[in-house]
Amino acid sequence: MPAPAPSPVLLGVSLKMYFGHHQTLNWARRIAALAERHPAVTSGAARLFVLPAFPALVPATGILAPYGVALGAQDIATEDSGPYTGEVGGPVLREIGCRYAEVGHAERRRLYGEGDTVVAAKTAAALRNGLTPVLCVGERDEAGPADAAARTVAEAERLLHGLDGAVVLAYEPQWAIGAPEPASAEHIATVCTALRDWLDRRPRHAGSTVIYGGSAGPGLLTRLAGTAEGLFLGRFAHDPANVEAVLDEIRSPAPAPAAVA
Repeated sequence: MPAPAPSPVLLGVSLKMYFGHHQTLNWARRIAALAERHPAVTSGAARLFVLPAFPALVPATGILAPYGVALGAQDIATEDSGPYTGEVGGPVLREIGCRYAEVGHAERRRLYGEGDTVVAAKTAAALRNGLTPVLCVGERDEAGPADAAARTVAEAERLLHGLDGAVVLAYEPQWAIGAPEPASAEHIATVCTALRDWLDRRPRHAGSTVIYGGSAGPGLLTRLAGTAEGLFLGRFAHDPANVEAVLDEIRSPAPAPAAVA
C-alpha cells in the first residue's frame, strides 16, 4: 500500500497595520501571481492564508481567493452581534469569505489587555462561526525548550478547554517577536512537537495544525525539518520574494549546512 501523501505545509501571513489600503492590494496581486505559478502551491504541497487589515478583506479576497489563497481577520469579537462599537463579529467575517481569525497575539495581550478569558471567548466565537482560529500561544520570557514546551501546552489546554474543532496553533514565543532572529530550531522543534503530541491525544481537535511564528523567514522551514507544520510570517513577507523563497523550500528542501569543525 502506498504511503499516504504528506499534509500540505501551511504558510500564513499577517500584515498587521504596516500597509496602506492600495499597498495591501498591490501586495495581494503579487502574491496571487506567485500562487498561480509556484509549484508548491499548484501541486497542493503548500497552502497559503493571509490576514490583512479589516478594510482590505473584501477586495483582497477577490484578488487572492481565485488562486487558492485563503483570507482571515486579525481579530474577532467575542460576541456575534449587538451593541459592540468598533467590533467585527464572526458571522460578518464568514459572510465576506474569511476562513481564519487570529486570536491571542502577544500585541493584543500587551497593548489591549486581552487575557486568557477574552482569548478563549474569541477562539470560541471563531469556532461557532465556522472559522479556523489561528490561536497564538507561547511563553512571554525566554526559557529552555522543555520549560517552554510545558508552559505552551498548558496555555493551549487552558484556552481550548471545553471547545471542539480544528485550530491552527501558532507557536509564537513572545520574546522572539520582532527579534533579529527566530528562536533556535531545537527550541521550536521541542515546543511544536509537544503541541503536536498534545493535539494528537485530543480527537475533538482533529485536523488541527501547528505552525511557528516569531521572526520566521526564509531558511527556517528547512532547519525545522518537518517539526513544525508551517510558518506564520510577519515582516519578512512584506517582500513577496521572501514568500517565494519559503515556497521554494517546500518544493525542493535545501541540503543541511555542513557541520563546522
